[in-house]
Amino acid sequence: MRQLEIGGQKIGDGQPVFIIAEAADSHLGRMETAREMIRQSKLAGASCIKFQHHLPDEEMVPECMPMSDNFKEPLYDFLKRNALTLQQHKELMAYCRDIDIIYLCTPFSYKAAQELKSIGLGSFKIGSGEFTDLTSLEKIVALGNPMILSTGMSTLEEIQETYNAMKRGKASFAFMNCVSEYPPLYEEMNIGVIQTLLNGYPDIVIGHSDHSPDLYTSFAAVALGAKIIEKHITLDKRSPGPDQSVSIDMQDLTHLVDGIRKIEASLGHEKKIQAREMQIRKWAFRSIVTTREISAGTVLTKEMLWTKRPGTGIPSRELPQFIGRKTKRTLKNNTLLKREDIE
Repeated sequence: MRQLEIGGQKIGDGQPVFIIAEAADSHLGRMETAREMIRQSKLAGASCIKFQHHLPDEEMVPECMPMSDNFKEPLYDFLKRNALTLQQHKELMAYCRDIDIIYLCTPFSYKAAQELKSIGLGSFKIGSGEFTDLTSLEKIVALGNPMILSTGMSTLEEIQETYNAMKRGKASFAFMNCVSEYPPLYEEMNIGVIQTLLNGYPDIVIGHSDHSPDLYTSFAAVALGAKIIEKHITLDKRSPGPDQSVSIDMQDLTHLVDGIRKIEASLGHEKKIQAREMQIRKWAFRSIVTTREISAGTVLTKEMLWTKRPGTGIPSRELPQFIGRKTKRTLKNNTLLKREDIE
């Protein structure tokens, strides 16, 4: 059975889809914004809100960092100005406890993971950039926290290498399908990879980290079997920041949660006639009817019978069985045929 536990909540087979509202650094370092994101995520019905813990000097050599098209300034400078402190993470974690929503965080270095562990964080989300950093991952695994790892920018061979490393460390973990574009082209999302991961790793939970600017591929991911969905959020889509182009607002988050709950409720595999279908079946199905008045003792031909609603008579599929048989009594035109009418 595929299962994982994050923040005391079971995730995986037989459990509701775990919906992560990814706040990232969209708070721009403002605690009042971060708290409002938490509150709104709770109201929207998200399972969890996630922040990021950055120690820029532990993460990068600033002079060597290239720019990508989702940044308007060097990443090092942005994080130095906007990253939350460890004390701020501690305060936000306490606020999440107060309003009963799971707090999750991504450490972007081993030291960041140590610090988060020191304030009581019980689970980690590992970003795609750290997915192949086995040196750091093996040390983070040793901290003993369950982990959710995104697979963006990775090959299937690299995914297998990280899987092997996590297994060696006896980690409890899940993989997230992901394309690390901001936002991705739909033609490049390839969400069918979710099924590849489900087939390739039958012992772990598989989810989908969605960088599209809308909800469609998240809904499709749930239909394909993803048990975790992660979406970037913002209070205002006009707000600046590196994740602005891939973030949904709180109204969209509410629609996302509502849609996922409806989709997962609809994912049964049993084909049967439902109780509420039976009343419709009675009028919507067709029965055998006469197309003219037919005298008693007449041998029925195909011209004498047809099919019409309701479905309360002899089922229309049986019509061929009555051709060539003889009537016991006179039948009126446009009448439901009865079995006792026929010899």
